[in-house]
Amino acid sequence: MNNQSIQEEKKCVVSIIIKALNEEKKISIAIESALKAIEKIGGEVILADSMSTDNTIQIAQRYPIKIVQLSNANERCCGIGPQLGYQYSQGEFVYILDGDMQMLETFLPKALEFIQKKPEVAGVGGKVIEMNTESLEFQARVERAAEHMYEGQVDRLAMGGLYRKKAVDSVGQFSDRNLHSYEELDLAVRLRAKNWQLHRIDEDAVRHWGHDAPPYQLLLKRWTSGYIKGVGEILRASVGKSHFKLLLKDVTELRLYGAVILWWFSLISITFLNISILSKSTIAIAIFAIPLLLITIKKKSLIKGIYSVVSWNVNTLGLIRGFFANRNNSDNIDSIEIPTKTV
Repeated sequence: MNNQSIQEEKKCVVSIIIKALNEEKKISIAIESALKAIEKIGGEVILADSMSTDNTIQIAQRYPIKIVQLSNANERCCGIGPQLGYQYSQGEFVYILDGDMQMLETFLPKALEFIQKKPEVAGVGGKVIEMNTESLEFQARVERAAEHMYEGQVDRLAMGGLYRKKAVDSVGQFSDRNLHSYEELDLAVRLRAKNWQLHRIDEDAVRHWGHDAPPYQLLLKRWTSGYIKGVGEILRASVGKSHFKLLLKDVTELRLYGAVILWWFSLISITFLNISILSKSTIAIAIFAIPLLLITIKKKSLIKGIYSVVSWNVNTLGLIRGFFANRNNSDNIDSIEIPTKTV
């Protein structure tokens, strides 16, 4: 095999898809780290942009990458970005990177070595180094994610991973274009329902900055952006599918939000009791206070306890909103390719 053939073969080993929306502060770090990561392996970097309104595109155009952009801003969501990039990818393997992440170049060689030795493995992730560790939202997310971030076989690759394209193609699509969150879990349960495995190795994969907004402001942003609808959307999409039971088992939030709904009904039902207003008020206060008291004791903080209860209620409303949201089942995502620096 001559040198040219070797280069052509190496060219598309890994497609790194960077999903972005208004990431001008960190997009250079994400792109440069992705280019560095594929330098010796061979591959391509694709920026899948959801119609950024800041300088994300202008910055990205300085680099030898492929930029594809969503055509309809009304379709913005977490699920559509990865699928948009996937439609343009040519690699044997695909890695998803957020626009506020920095990829570490030592990860891909070890991940490739692992996945190429194990044909039953559809995807492999690594350790995530969190850079923003102060906010309540971050602390809550770390607590939720801890059960999925251990070394070994896992039920999902939260925060990104390297996927075998053959495996993804066997389950139809990389990500559901309708999902405003939970797109990684959606892919995971579809793969696992087809007997593919997912693993996490003991290797640093990315640095992640994440959102640094105050917790209640971030909660409001997630409501207005539709992010909070994700759990309802993934539940709706799985009804009648082979992975439905896996989803019910894996999404522990469903049990929590179900309990919140029962809590609401308990409070409402008090109004129908044939007792005095004082008695009704006393019972209502007790029912309302018990969850707050228990979570405050568990977290050893009243501030964290209040935030948790508020978050539960808002997310439960998001579940209902997402389950009844309209779906677009078209396989074609309208997009344009934006010219960049010549590779």
